[in-house]
Amino acid sequence: MKRAKLLALPAAASMFVPLLAGCGGGSDDEGDDTPVIMGSTDSVSTLDPAGAYDIGSWTVMTNTFQALMRVPNDASEPQPEAAERCGFTSRASTAYRCTLRSGLKFSNGHALTAKDVAFSVQRTVKINDDFGPASLFGNLDRVEALGDRTVVFHLKQPDATFPYVLATPAAAIVDQEVYPADKLLTQDQIAGSGPYALQSIRRSSDKRKRAVQAEFVRNENYQGGIEMKNSRFVVRWFDDSIKMQVALEKAEIDLIHRTLTPKQLVGLEQMEDRGIKVIEAPGTETRYLAFNTDDDSVKDVAVRRAMAQVLDRQALVRDVYQRTAEPLYSMIPKGITGHVNAFYNKYTEPNPKKARKLLKDADISTPVKLTFWYTSDHYGAATAEEFAELKEQFEADGLFEVELKSRTWEDFQKGYLKREYEVFGMGWFPDFPDPDNFISPFMLKDNFLRLPYEDEYVQETLIPKTRKQDQRSTVVDEFTEVQDIIAEDVPLLPLWQGKQYVAYRDGINGVQWTLDSSSTFRFWVLEKGDG
Repeated sequence: MKRAKLLALPAAASMFVPLLAGCGGGSDDEGDDTPVIMGSTDSVSTLDPAGAYDIGSWTVMTNTFQALMRVPNDASEPQPEAAERCGFTSRASTAYRCTLRSGLKFSNGHALTAKDVAFSVQRTVKINDDFGPASLFGNLDRVEALGDRTVVFHLKQPDATFPYVLATPAAAIVDQEVYPADKLLTQDQIAGSGPYALQSIRRSSDKRKRAVQAEFVRNENYQGGIEMKNSRFVVRWFDDSIKMQVALEKAEIDLIHRTLTPKQLVGLEQMEDRGIKVIEAPGTETRYLAFNTDDDSVKDVAVRRAMAQVLDRQALVRDVYQRTAEPLYSMIPKGITGHVNAFYNKYTEPNPKKARKLLKDADISTPVKLTFWYTSDHYGAATAEEFAELKEQFEADGLFEVELKSRTWEDFQKGYLKREYEVFGMGWFPDFPDPDNFISPFMLKDNFLRLPYEDEYVQETLIPKTRKQDQRSTVVDEFTEVQDIIAEDVPLLPLWQGKQYVAYRDGINGVQWTLDSSSTFRFWVLEKGDG
């Protein structure tokens, strides 16, 4: 069977608006009480929004917390969610004012007011957890609650992307009666106002205590723009994608979202006669190599340029990912405003002779000895194969000698924050579908990877200039220039852009609505039926 393909959302989604139409908190027809069960190899780092900046945790938070804004899958711009209305109140776009819906409540029954909104953002900034999303509020000067229903955000500089930030789990509204102001909540509970409430969570018995299963039920106090197609949803987190596939084949789970290996996807495509289908959609997930440009091994830009000159992205996506990914020649992927093939424009096809000349002209002896670090358990089983391919490519002509090392995600994160790695592999799932979100998190001084590379022109001129423009189509020239600078200095080396896949069993409806360009997964659009 050929996998079903979706057009890029939200463009395709506009054809199916009735599925998510309405602004009530629930559907009149939710079917029986049998839960939809999803399998995933993602991990959940924490249930507290102030400490989470990873796709696994954000998937849970998207479905259990409300933010002031939301980007529906039939739209490209944020729309009010917990808010009734929001907008900039100053000509300079430095004050953003929101009025909350009337009568909002958390899942525990506590009233949700503007004070909770201000508290939630303030605590994220104050805690500033190493693995949290505080960096998204780097441009926030202060936030104030005016009465029970009005909150005003004062920005340091104009920022047209701020409404997008308020649509992410970084801006999830928490109950100030439950969450401490100066530290993360460590208990396994969620006091949110989103469409689901956490009913139970089960953890492994080993020392890692990782989440292995969670059950979510409809939040009867939810008030927002989401129409729910089910009342119960279960997520099972697997530490092995093979076990996850077996569970799907045995009908122990209904669907899989992240992460199957390319080989598994090919195999599942042949199982339509066994009641299994695979759906494909465009995606903006990216993979890249990051450099500690203060490390002696890669401090000279000639080393990084030589690596860019050798890298064969076509071979990587063909041989490792079996074309379930596409070569990426810029930090801004295809499908996002401002994308240009900056690395291809500068380096064209892989050319070891040019790479050798770059090193020779810089008086750098070969082979250049490097250590590549990657996470062994966060991005799927294909990661190890990917880095073996990269090692082979870089060593093929004797220009580099590469040692591969890996750590589990928890330890891997600690390492890059301490700048222990000279070269390391990372993935990026966008917080929102705007070019700024593929540049600023990496290029600003307080970047989330704590990379030492700085370019004053990018930081002080280009990025601030783009944020002044509310018409995002007008920022192409500035982002083109940023991408060209990255290709010239190579503080980051883009590898590939991923597609999105969901494998599911017959009888699960609404799968096409679960995916969008930001990799957000919506529990509420799925329902069990006759297929």
